[in-house]
Amino acid sequence: MPTESHLLMDGALHIYRREGSRFWQCATYLGSQNHRQTTKEVSLAAAKDFARDWYMERCVEDRQRRRGGVSLLDGPVQPPIAGPGAPTDGRRRRTPTGPSFEDAATAFANEFEVITLGERNAGYVKSKSDLIRVHLLPFFGDTALEDITAGKVQEYRFHRQTSRIDPKTGKPKKPARATLHHEIVTLRQVLKTANRKGWIAALPDMSAPYKTSGKVEHRAWFSPEEYKMLYEATRERAKNPPKPRWREVCETFHDYVLFMGNTGLRPDESARLELRDVKIVNDESTGERILEIEVRGKRGVGFCKSMPGAILPFERVRKRKQLQPTDRIFGKSPRELMNTVLDELNLKFDREGHIRTCYSLRHTYICLRLLEGADIYQVAKNCRTSVEMIEKFYGRHLKNNIDASAVNVRRARPKPVARKKATKSAA
Repeated sequence: MPTESHLLMDGALHIYRREGSRFWQCATYLGSQNHRQTTKEVSLAAAKDFARDWYMERCVEDRQRRRGGVSLLDGPVQPPIAGPGAPTDGRRRRTPTGPSFEDAATAFANEFEVITLGERNAGYVKSKSDLIRVHLLPFFGDTALEDITAGKVQEYRFHRQTSRIDPKTGKPKKPARATLHHEIVTLRQVLKTANRKGWIAALPDMSAPYKTSGKVEHRAWFSPEEYKMLYEATRERAKNPPKPRWREVCETFHDYVLFMGNTGLRPDESARLELRDVKIVNDESTGERILEIEVRGKRGVGFCKSMPGAILPFERVRKRKQLQPTDRIFGKSPRELMNTVLDELNLKFDREGHIRTCYSLRHTYICLRLLEGADIYQVAKNCRTSVEMIEKFYGRHLKNNIDASAVNVRRARPKPVARKKATKSAA
């Protein structure tokens, strides 16, 4: 039995000393089997150094065996490969050493879930693991961390921009800018984990090349006329659904459109909204009945005071569903039904080609409040965002934000001086 033991490499490596022995032993579990080795070292520090090197060699051998390649013990090089980027002068490609991207991704996923527990939304935490599994691992996979350079990151950007083909047009289907940005952020977090563990010395440059300043484009929203067209269409669908069994769904969708347009909640916030989070109150400052909403979203817990128009749809949904305090009011966002109605009304895209979604109801709320002359700071506070974001993505395209009296200022022109006619002196 070991008299003293230590764990290294996040518990993957076990170093111990048996009773009656002066040498340290090391052990690990890889490839469905246990590996043991004597370090032949008496010093604990020297034994740890030996164990780490031994563990790294075992990891590389196991990875090479799973890939069908050669072991480090068989030689330090591999045959040259064919295809783009392969050496053309007969040189052999160096066998990568050390932990792989998969090792770092696993360590990051385990740490991120534990460290952010209770501080970040569970759906956001899960999205990190999903993104790694769906996009990052298939591309980087067992690539050695030391081989992930700025060029490799750029290859990933190019791959994501060209790998998916739209079956309708036959052209590459590019991911949204925010989607690709989220993937690069996750990649950076994985590499930071590797850097903290000492697996890489520094992070590669992951900034986007050829980046221009670009123009600031506003968020897709519904103008007052378009919003009226939308809720009138959903009201008609609620009265006369395409099929009788869809009546309740169509009625709830109509209430959803009105509720979102009068509260400015994000779709994920409304999806998590429970009956106990909403209260009907008499607002002292306006004297109107409104909703006070306790919002749980990506920024934690916030608060929202609705427009009076949110009262009626809320009461209808509560009565229709016979909600209990812990029941969700709307649940999953009605994306498919929203797309169907927008396609029927030809409102799926705005004039700049921006796509409209359920999120556009939040943008509509913000824009309508600004059009009515609401204070931008109070709007930002009520929507749990910043004044900078509203000015950048919402306020710049609203003509009511421009004060004509402050713009059309003219300097007063001096009045022309009337010339006096010379009078002839009386002869």
